Amino acid sequence: MSVLEIADSNSSSNSTPKSLFKYLVVIEPLGFLYGSAGRFLSPDNLVGRSGTSFPPSTASLSGLFSATYTQEEPDAEKRKAKIEPLHFAGPFWAKSDSPQNFYVPTPFNCLVKKGESEIAYQLSWDGKKWQNQNEESPSGKFENGTWLAIKDWDEKTWIGKKVWINKKKNRRVPWKSVPQLHPQLREDERRVKIDKLEDGSERGSLFLENGVQLDPDYCLVYLCNDKVNDGWYRFGGEGHLADVRCLPLDESIKNLLTQDVGKSFALITPAIWGSNRLSTRYPEAWDSELYLDTLLTERPNPFRYRLGGEGKTKRLSRGRYAIPAGTVYVMKTPLTAWQTWPNEWFPKEGPSFKRWGSGLALPFNS
Repeated sequence: MSVLEIADSNSSSNSTPKSLFKYLVVIEPLGFLYGSAGRFLSPDNLVGRSGTSFPPSTASLSGLFSATYTQEEPDAEKRKAKIEPLHFAGPFWAKSDSPQNFYVPTPFNCLVKKGESEIAYQLSWDGKKWQNQNEESPSGKFENGTWLAIKDWDEKTWIGKKVWINKKKNRRVPWKSVPQLHPQLREDERRVKIDKLEDGSERGSLFLENGVQLDPDYCLVYLCNDKVNDGWYRFGGEGHLADVRCLPLDESIKNLLTQDVGKSFALITPAIWGSNRLSTRYPEAWDSELYLDTLLTERPNPFRYRLGGEGKTKRLSRGRYAIPAGTVYVMKTPLTAWQTWPNEWFPKEGPSFKRWGSGLALPFNS
């Protein structure tokens, strides 16, 4: 069994290897940051809204730099040598004046009651079931999609910690969706253009763009293994511009990222597991008596990106499902830090999903 797969029970976090991630990529919007193009709507029925995906995935961030470097470097081999070594992880977000203390998804065994902004219960695995640590049975309805500051991560008891939620009350996340309707009019009159399809049906030319407005005091944050160029980039379609800068990562965060995850850990980024055709809840290598004990997760999220290709139109990747960030795994065998996990544990479709920080995990006392 590979030394990369199993942690040495006698090792300490002081002897961990150097961090793969050395920089923060900080993105501040110049207006709307991200827009997702919705489906076309019927002229007679304008009810509907396309699905939104925010914050943008690391695949989107990778595409941003790939497109820029393609324009700057005409030599294909030099361009490839510059782009392929880049590793990213995210998405996260932070206050603009303190990007090092960025926010990550809260583990799913930390429960926040509806309308509140503090963790009320922390579930632990006793070998048979998930139960509350103080033996009080959790009751009520709970928030989902909460965020926790990274510098609050390394503690044993999380009850009472404040989180951010995707609600208008309390500590809501610092962005809001602003849907915009885009019509295409006929040339000869002020009516919406209608396209005739091959099967004889008609399709209207209205579509929704879900622009997202980020609070000016906040920014998006991603991890990166190498310094990338500062500047203004087009990010998110529809010509939206964002100011991008690269900062050295704090040593305290590097130390946290290089700790062995041990027997229990939580994902802080979405995870793509399985083969190129099949998405699974964990790597195939964990499906044995030596590895996985249990996991706590929620429904998966659709994941897709554009592959490279000749011409202006890029090929779409095969549609996949991602295990959401916040998923908690409990193992029978302790594991080393995420960056040492074998590449064979990650699918590969074009780039390896590990290059995009798939399933980045931190140790968690469950």
